[in-house]
Amino acid sequence: MAVASGADAIGLVFYPDSPRAVTIDDAVKIAGVVPPFVSIVALFVDESASVISAVLESVQIDVIQFHGNESADFCQQFGRPFIKAIRVKAGLDLPRLCATYAMARGVLLDTWQEGVPGGTGKVFDWQLASMNLPLPVVAAGGLTDSNVATAIKALKPSAVDVSGGVESAPGIKDQTKITRFVAAVRAED
Repeated sequence: MAVASGADAIGLVFYPDSPRAVTIDDAVKIAGVVPPFVSIVALFVDESASVISAVLESVQIDVIQFHGNESADFCQQFGRPFIKAIRVKAGLDLPRLCATYAMARGVLLDTWQEGVPGGTGKVFDWQLASMNLPLPVVAAGGLTDSNVATAIKALKPSAVDVSGGVESAPGIKDQTKITRFVAAVRAED
């Protein structure tokens, strides 16, 4: 559905606690039907290097998204392009964190919530991240077709990331919501 709607990338969630989690077998099947020029992103949250390596050996992954407390050294060890998710809250030194992950392809800015690594469906205060950061920004956190244009204007990101905002229930994607979301993003291009 995402590819048919014009998405530039799809995400495969390898975080067992997520309602969006996929197995390696499911990921292989999904990746097998993704056409050229659509990126496949693998999302991990504080996963072991051995599990990540097993996924990378089995599934054609273009970019890794680290969404936990992974160090820069940990993220770099896989020899793949990666994005580091940062949960935004007041008082966070975003430029310093970006410098810590200087080898990343970008930073994904998501909503900070105690005890939750992301996927909260909540929007963070975009003013906290409206500065000129040293890495490309991927905007995330509570995005829907009704607010993504505002997020794009506020953050001027290189990309946007959505999951819950295009679902009818946690883990269940909705074709109409996906189509509307992609159209709202494309209207800002």
